[in-house]
Amino acid sequence: MGAGHSSVEYEPWPTAVRAARAQVREQLERWGLADRGDLVDTAELLVSELATNAVLHSASRFRLTLSAAHGTLRCEVADTGRRVPEVRAAGGGENGRGMFLVDALARHWGCLRDGQVKTVWFELGTCGCARRCVPSECGTGT
Repeated sequence: MGAGHSSVEYEPWPTAVRAARAQVREQLERWGLADRGDLVDTAELLVSELATNAVLHSASRFRLTLSAAHGTLRCEVADTGRRVPEVRAAGGGENGRGMFLVDALARHWGCLRDGQVKTVWFELGTCGCARRCVPSECGTGT
């Protein structure tokens, strides 16, 4: 229980964000992680933000990869967009708060490039451990 790997690819349609959220909930339930406090809700929210960024900014297919092991849930969204995510202050605007939420709620997050593919990822604790912040690999996370 609480360990596994899952990867699903989505078309760049607005309905894909809802499908990615549902995938998170279903997978965490299968792995026996649905009863871990706010884990499912937080993972759904943050995946929704990353998937929305992929749909809006890359207009390409994106891949959601989930893995759980050793007390950590890692969620990745990979696309072919060139735009690197940045944390903006939470203001009153309609847009731009997604990475602020990721930065505030995730233990770690980062952005990796491998050729044409950009992967934005975050990690959450699955065992109720306290949030821990470290600099991200793309220099914009905490």
